[in-house]
Amino acid sequence: MREHEETDPAQDDIEVVTRAVLTASRLLVAVSARSLATVEESITLPQFRMLVVLSTRGPSKLVALADHLGVKPSTAMRMVDRLIGSGLMDRRTNPANRRETVLRLTEEGNRVVQDVTSRRRTEITAILRRLDSAQRSALVEALDAFNSAGQEPAFGNADLGPHPLGWSDWADGGTQ
Repeated sequence: MREHEETDPAQDDIEVVTRAVLTASRLLVAVSARSLATVEESITLPQFRMLVVLSTRGPSKLVALADHLGVKPSTAMRMVDRLIGSGLMDRRTNPANRRETVLRLTEEGNRVVQDVTSRRRTEITAILRRLDSAQRSALVEALDAFNSAGQEPAFGNADLGPHPLGWSDWADGGTQ
């Protein structure tokens, strides 16, 4: 038995970075939860995710929406029924194929997504203002590298509009 076990420096570095990313993730989840708090009583986080997907993608068929959310169509249908009941979504006949129904946000649904996103952006901006310029630059560089390693497409200035949670690959709009 060795008195001092050697550790792989690269592994130590990975653990330090993993802890830092997990802590940042916890902070971002907290910011997201706080931004959703004003509508939380009437909208669950999964329902809000559905609203965001429709906000980002535009009108969609139920099966495509369920697929994007990673849920079964029956689960998505229950969520849709609740959101329609609360006036945040509606169903329309697909003009391209009258046998199909597409789901879309109502004006109120769009307003909810934009309000929650605005609160999230405001809180994140306040946190970032506590960093000096060099720290913000280093953060951008580190997050760009992290996103690239995770194969997440870059989020440019053109994407700052109605894409509150990224998902820029879904931003092509239209129905599926």
